[in-house]
Amino acid sequence: MTSLATAETTPPATVPVARPGLVRFAPALVAYAAVAGILLITSTSVPDLLRYTLYAAFAVLAPGVLVYRALRRHPHTLVEDVAMGAAVGLVLELAGWAVFTGLGVPGWLRLWPLAVLVPFAVLPRLRRHWWVRYDTRVPLGWAWAVTGVVIGFTLYLAQAFLRVNPVIPNREGQRQYMDLAFQMSIAGAAKHQMPPEVPQVAGEPLHYHWFGFAHMAASSLVSGVDLTAVFFRLAVPALCALVIVLVAVVGWRVSGRPYAGAAAAVLMFAIGEFGYENGVRQLFGTQATFIVWGSPSMTYSWVLLLPLIAVVGDIIGRARASTVPVIGRGAWAIAVLLLAASTGAKASSLPVLLAAVLFTAGVLLVVRRRLEWMLLLVAALALGAQLFATAVLFAFESHGVAVSPFSALRVYVRSVEGWSTEQQALLWVGVAVACLLYLQLRMAGVVALLHVRRWRLEPVQLFLLGGALAGPAIFLLVSHPGASNHYFSRTGFAFGVLLSGWGYAELLERAALPARGRALLAASAAGFAVLLTLIQLRFPAPLSSAIHERVYPLLRWAGALVLLALALGVLWRLLARGRPALAGRGGAVLLTGVLVAGAPGLVLDAQVSQQEPNGGAYRGVSMPASKVEAARWVRDHSSPDDVVATNSHCQTVSAAGCDSRTFWVSAYTERSVLVEGWAFAPRMVGQGWTAPFWDSERLRLNDVAFAAPTPAGLAELRDRYGVRWLVADRTVAAESPALADLAELRFRNKRVSVYRLH
Repeated sequence: MTSLATAETTPPATVPVARPGLVRFAPALVAYAAVAGILLITSTSVPDLLRYTLYAAFAVLAPGVLVYRALRRHPHTLVEDVAMGAAVGLVLELAGWAVFTGLGVPGWLRLWPLAVLVPFAVLPRLRRHWWVRYDTRVPLGWAWAVTGVVIGFTLYLAQAFLRVNPVIPNREGQRQYMDLAFQMSIAGAAKHQMPPEVPQVAGEPLHYHWFGFAHMAASSLVSGVDLTAVFFRLAVPALCALVIVLVAVVGWRVSGRPYAGAAAAVLMFAIGEFGYENGVRQLFGTQATFIVWGSPSMTYSWVLLLPLIAVVGDIIGRARASTVPVIGRGAWAIAVLLLAASTGAKASSLPVLLAAVLFTAGVLLVVRRRLEWMLLLVAALALGAQLFATAVLFAFESHGVAVSPFSALRVYVRSVEGWSTEQQALLWVGVAVACLLYLQLRMAGVVALLHVRRWRLEPVQLFLLGGALAGPAIFLLVSHPGASNHYFSRTGFAFGVLLSGWGYAELLERAALPARGRALLAASAAGFAVLLTLIQLRFPAPLSSAIHERVYPLLRWAGALVLLALALGVLWRLLARGRPALAGRGGAVLLTGVLVAGAPGLVLDAQVSQQEPNGGAYRGVSMPASKVEAARWVRDHSSPDDVVATNSHCQTVSAAGCDSRTFWVSAYTERSVLVEGWAFAPRMVGQGWTAPFWDSERLRLNDVAFAAPTPAGLAELRDRYGVRWLVADRTVAAESPALADLAELRFRNKRVSVYRLH
């Protein structure tokens, strides 16, 4: 490590490899066909799929790829240009959305790609980026491995998300994960507001990471696909597929090893958390696999974070042996674009990135005894982006996050009474080990890399290690009432899997397995994953009422696997005495087994969703078809600027008060509601789900309009707050008969009445 990578180098001389078009593009075509087929089987309409495909191709990929090609110096592979260009396209889309929606003409948003396509078609210096020659061959094994991960994960989504969530609820008993309606309501608001407000409280600023939902709004506006189809069918599989390809591409770029990227994609999207809980309890937060649909903003943030890792890695110094051409000075422009978009993508992204950069700078300062100015500049850019997010987007709202070290672990210990100090200390150790194994076992390749490199890491490896450590460190340092501190560890995954895949690739290189040996290792890994899954399906762990006992199955399972590894290790050494070819390769076999130990996670997670769709572990709430029907009627017959009033505020009412996590009116009307459920308003997070509404006069005026309406009261709603529609949920309380004389009844079904104010 003599210097950071600042100079632009000439790409290595390679021999162009001709390959028949069908063979070259077969993995991509198969992946698209498989994903499209799964979407069609799960009730996605053909016109919606075609419109969304055209939107992705011409309104995201085309402008994004062109701009990325103009910024990077030398081409590497088509798949890299497409993946990195897609991320750039999403950033440009966000800017286009802000302009058109801010000007009050969101319907014209479909014209925004022309701002890129026309200059690149007219200007000679830009026109050359339409057609690029690539000399680097994408290994077929890499391409098919990535295709397999895309298809496999989409199959998981079909079972865990698509099948159990109809595009529009079609039965009265339909249940839905409670956060989904809130998230879709933000996307609905973003179709006509810039910046969007809290949909459930008209006029309340939305200090939140809402950029991903603005993307969904933009995709609906440009493609013409209904927002419900975008949200419940198209966006999540598309973003997940893009993230998978990005992990593989970025892993290749930073390490110079194609299969390091492929291994990282497998670790992030084919391996779940390690455990023995049958997918029911989700220790220490939630399944990372669940996050991709339960919190699509996390997935959207990965789309921006992964290319950011690539360009920052390019700036601070990639692998010395890498033959991947550097991006060049354009990396700085790409970094600025991605940092800007990351400010509102997910609140966990920038703190982890900044910590990774500072970690790298600190280690290099100790080793080299000097400050690296490029690292300081990257840190300054990241810090500026973080300050903008904190001050402007989040308005210094804490969202319930508080410094509380080890709060994620303490919950498993504090319930114990009557235990001695020694017993409690032992329990703390057990809980800490369980947390480490549960969340970080797939990072075992990092240990292998440290061993192979003898702890002498290159700058980009330090950067990845810093992010991999910062994510779980922040997770353990802070607390959140909704366990959202785990998003920091999910952000760290993006760094960790890249480094773990890199370590696995280097260990395999040292093992120097022949082709037959590699095939046998892959088959054995698949068989081991199937065996582990069958065992957990056949012998599920019972659910204990004592929370501290919920880590016991994981620890027992880990102990059993350790004993198995020790026994196989002894057997391997004995066999190696008579078979020299086995010598020096046991580490690769052991690491393979360790990395796939979490493979049952996806299968078990999908199984639970089938047994209790969006209920049980995922806190499903009622979403009757009749309520959705009424809300969508309002959407179809109202103006985007109309405000809706409703008497539906509470998910449940108990002695503690109103649990105000209900969002169906704002979600399906795509309109601002005077007062709906206020629990997720930024100012309320951390105060408890039953905390009272902060504006008692507004709430009183709202509720009186349904219970005891008067001409003056309805006029005040209309003139002061812009209310044009009243949505009366009769399962909460029947509206006053006088309301029919003071407002026009426009819609009625067995649960809901809709009135229009004169």
